[in-house]
Amino acid sequence: QTDFGAFGIYPRTTIGLRGILFAPLIHANIQHLISNSAPLFLLAVLILYFYPRVAVRSLAMIYVLTGVAVWLFARNVFHIGASGVVYGLVSFVFWSGIFRRNLKSIILAIIVTFLYSGLFLGILPNQPGISWESHLLGGLAGIITAYWYKEEIEADENSEQAKLEEQEPEQSFFLNRDVFEKTKTERSREQQERGW
Repeated sequence: QTDFGAFGIYPRTTIGLRGILFAPLIHANIQHLISNSAPLFLLAVLILYFYPRVAVRSLAMIYVLTGVAVWLFARNVFHIGASGVVYGLVSFVFWSGIFRRNLKSIILAIIVTFLYSGLFLGILPNQPGISWESHLLGGLAGIITAYWYKEEIEADENSEQAKLEEQEPEQSFFLNRDVFEKTKTERSREQQERGW
């Protein structure tokens, strides 16, 4: 049986640099893999849907920043797993809404925070065998990324809104627009005046 843990991040060593690329792909066991895969997939889909212009760059930035930060600042043990990236994605969604003061993004941030509220315990150094540094530093990478792309996200949303306003078709309705504003007698009188 091969131990892929050696391909994780080992802080401040040359051999540990490869972990920046490989650590999020390596997991201790199947349970570890599953517990990271579901939120990683959901958050990636959310970011791709709500922030399409910066999604791929944001995901890459969080991935790399988390790895580099763990390599620079974490304890001298091997760090593996995608949970640091997951924390980064949660943090990105949350802080993107806060930095831009955008109602849609804030609501999305509240939903994500509610779904992953248990994650906040993961940044505390209280569980053996858990890389709390990856969690904390991934969260910080998400904050940095949200701040870095806030203006580009804002510009993208403004241009989308302008396109929607330009393309609004003239609407036709089954009932008259004033159907609830006038009585039947008033509408009948109005039709007689028009000669209907």
